[in-house]
Amino acid sequence: MKKIAFLFALVATSALADDRLLINDKGYFSKPGLDVTVFSDIYPDGHQTGVTIIQHGVRVAANGDLRLEASPGQWSPVPAGGELQVDEDRQTITQTMSYPDPEKNRTGFNPIEYPDLEFSYQVHVEAVEGNRFRIRVDLDEPLPDEWVGRVGFNFELFPGHLFGKGWIMDEQPGIFPNQPNGPVHEQHGEWLNAPLAEGKKLVVAPAQPAQRMVIEAARGKLTLIDGRSNHNNGWFIVRSEVPADATKAAIEWIVSPHTIDGWVREPVIQVSQLGYTAKQPKKVVIEQDRNDTKIGEITLYRLGEDGRSKVASGSGEPWGEFLRYRYFTWDFSEIEAPGLYILEYRGEESHAFRIGDDVFSRHAWQPTLEYYLPVQMCHMRVNEKYRVWHGLCHHDDALMSPVDTNHFDGYIS
Repeated sequence: MKKIAFLFALVATSALADDRLLINDKGYFSKPGLDVTVFSDIYPDGHQTGVTIIQHGVRVAANGDLRLEASPGQWSPVPAGGELQVDEDRQTITQTMSYPDPEKNRTGFNPIEYPDLEFSYQVHVEAVEGNRFRIRVDLDEPLPDEWVGRVGFNFELFPGHLFGKGWIMDEQPGIFPNQPNGPVHEQHGEWLNAPLAEGKKLVVAPAQPAQRMVIEAARGKLTLIDGRSNHNNGWFIVRSEVPADATKAAIEWIVSPHTIDGWVREPVIQVSQLGYTAKQPKKVVIEQDRNDTKIGEITLYRLGEDGRSKVASGSGEPWGEFLRYRYFTWDFSEIEAPGLYILEYRGEESHAFRIGDDVFSRHAWQPTLEYYLPVQMCHMRVNEKYRVWHGLCHHDDALMSPVDTNHFDGYIS
């Protein structure tokens, strides 16, 4: 009986470990339905840096890092990346960062004017239990007095997934708006909409199990900001300011994204959008969840007046893993009959595609020449029926820029 009880306990412990958020072999936190990367990429201009959350296969939040503005824009000061440490024993990932970035501070391509402020810090992310993880920011030394209230930890929520969905800050409920709305106020040189809410605990999308997330400040407060008020490419921002005289644990949050038990990403069928010529090699690529090792039957159907008729089927060949996914391929090059086709795999269907020797004759490269390139002509007004793509512009292209000058667009003469 003791042996059986021990085996049950071992199985239960193993199942519990599999359901925890843990650092995987790729160097980031992962569990079914949730991935948390920590400075896997440093490109804040494109909302690709810092602490990033991928929830049920969707990137819902990114750019978790210290910023010098409540709602920074594309040309705002950004930190320089230092050492990244991944500690599997302690289940922590630590990134060292510093201001300014010497490669961007008034130099190089697209120079940025940094303020007279130098400091360095570490962003620590630690798995706590279940889906929860802790974010802690340590400064090497306190901020100068004049920068207290201006430097803060920003965490950006992608707005396209949140329009019309709810949030709860402590006891205050609200809805994420489709457009940024006033009133507008000035704060440290920024023109911002009034905060949507302030408090200690924010619940994001409480009605959506695949999207629900809780962010809690262990110290200080959270401010929910609509970053689209001053930048067209802004996101919703959750922010905590660095307090005066703070060094260790200047910022400390607990983040708890919800996950659906047993969630596995649905397979994605990747096939040519344009189609194939009769003799052209034809191969479909199946992209699956990394934890999904099942290979099902792939079926090719020909579409006609009576719907679909089965043409061929087969089992995919393992290709391997890349980043977060597992891949399989299936070759159907033997199918040469002209027509319209569709592929089906485990209940998922591809878009319709053609097989025929005329697939390149129209709607292939022609739209680039007939539409895309003419629209890009920036030296003239471009009309298309009732639409005006853009007006007359770039009248001064023939003027010589000053020599020995790093122009705002990165041109150095």
